[in-house]
Amino acid sequence: MPPNPNPKPTPISYVLIRWLFKFVLKVFYGTIVIENVDYIPKKGEACILCANHTNSLTDALLLMTASKNFLRMTAKSTQFGRGTFSSWLIEASGALPLHRRMDFPNLDTIDNTAVMNKLYDALEDGDAICLFPEGMSRYLPALSPLKTGVARIISEVLTRRREDPNYEITLLTCSITYMHRHHFRSDVLVRFNPPVKFSPKKHPNLLAPVDFGVIKTLTNFMADQISTGTLDAPSWDVITVAKVAARIYAPLGTKMTLGDHVKVVRTFVEGFKKTGKGWNQYQERSTSWDEGGAIVLKDDVDVLTKQEDARNHVEVDRLAQDLMAYHNKLLKMGIKDDRVRIGWSSRRTILLCIAGRGVLLGVLSLISLPGLILWTPVFAATKWSANRFKKRGPQEDVWDEIAQHKLLVGLFTGCCVWLGCIIMTLPIAPLTAIFVPCLMWLSLRFLEDAVSAFRALAGLLSLLWIGRRTFMQLSDQRRELHGSVKTLAVNALELPDNPEKFFSERGGREKGRVRGTWESSTRYFSIKRRRKRDWNEILRIWPHEE
Repeated sequence: MPPNPNPKPTPISYVLIRWLFKFVLKVFYGTIVIENVDYIPKKGEACILCANHTNSLTDALLLMTASKNFLRMTAKSTQFGRGTFSSWLIEASGALPLHRRMDFPNLDTIDNTAVMNKLYDALEDGDAICLFPEGMSRYLPALSPLKTGVARIISEVLTRRREDPNYEITLLTCSITYMHRHHFRSDVLVRFNPPVKFSPKKHPNLLAPVDFGVIKTLTNFMADQISTGTLDAPSWDVITVAKVAARIYAPLGTKMTLGDHVKVVRTFVEGFKKTGKGWNQYQERSTSWDEGGAIVLKDDVDVLTKQEDARNHVEVDRLAQDLMAYHNKLLKMGIKDDRVRIGWSSRRTILLCIAGRGVLLGVLSLISLPGLILWTPVFAATKWSANRFKKRGPQEDVWDEIAQHKLLVGLFTGCCVWLGCIIMTLPIAPLTAIFVPCLMWLSLRFLEDAVSAFRALAGLLSLLWIGRRTFMQLSDQRRELHGSVKTLAVNALELPDNPEKFFSERGGREKGRVRGTWESSTRYFSIKRRRKRDWNEILRIWPHEE
């Protein structure tokens, strides 16, 4: 079916919100990588975009800025009419209010008929709508069970258009992965998965009356696609262990894209979950779907057999415990795995490195200081408000809204600082309006390098404190772990045997990635974005794991 030749125009308020928060998100997150943008249907093609939901309003803002099309958003009805900035933001974006049973426990029935009819009409007119099929945002390491609403909408729209066999509706799933979702200058991967097109002609099994089993298998297919593109683990410990294993397998400096890094970590997550899904099972997925059920990963039985064979050489549960113990030792001693990998240096060399890092830290701090004065109210306000916000309830119910809270408080405070500078320099206000944002960006950019230099300096001082003997014990422990991790990675999970070579030859000039020594050196001085050697970096003095 060709796109609607006369699609509805994008509301001005939606355009302004998208423009504003595209800027705000780029300031808050160090790198936002969007994969497979070409999967997004053209304007005028009916589309349902659905994604995992772990970061409240921030998820919706990311999707709005990633797609050039107007997305008809939905939100829980309790977010409307509250008189807050976030409430106004949701209403101004054109979002529709959905009533959830959990929000109205005293009502016998919940009526969303009017809202659902608007969604059906939008899809029939060739618009795109955005839904989060988990039904709610939670701060959890695992994907929550998906509701069947998206599959039911597809069935209803196809039934309405059953007399038009050429009508098509696209289901586009998206996997959002935050390396540290609410930490300043962390990284985000937005991965669009292969789309699936539905039509009355090709999918008569979705026309009413439809069997619930078909609805359920379509929902399971969506869950499989979304979970395949992000980190889906039964506990935070599994994700932590997988990150440690990935760091040992592909050490600091391996020229990987953020997408490849997430795939490696995700592969180790599946290894420690013992699902039998390896690296090859996480490449591009088939886009077909039939009434028999969701797509099944090929060769799962073979991979399970390989993993069972690998367990003869390495006990996965024991390896996970050893990796966690090693990780906790590093945190306690204040050194990074890469320092242990490089090996011990003489005391004289360590002292020279400390001196060099100290000089670099001093220079970068001086460069950052003027703008840092302007950033201080923003940092103080967001820190204070985030700490207060965390006390509102349990971690899994509250922490998913911290990033959203920081974005809005930071935006408000930053605007106040900017306007304050303009008012104090009225004679040259036009220059100030441009100069202040530029100064704040440059100071933030080099503050990241200053914090990195401080962490390196602290690590070198820790080496002197722990001494050679303790360090060599750590080195021996890492050597044993490396052998076990490599066996699991190559024999069971089908990861490449030589990650440094494999990932340096894979891909192109992706955002945040360096391709060689010269580019790595020159990008250190880039004012656009920080050179990324570690995708787990955040603007924080001490190491942190989510």
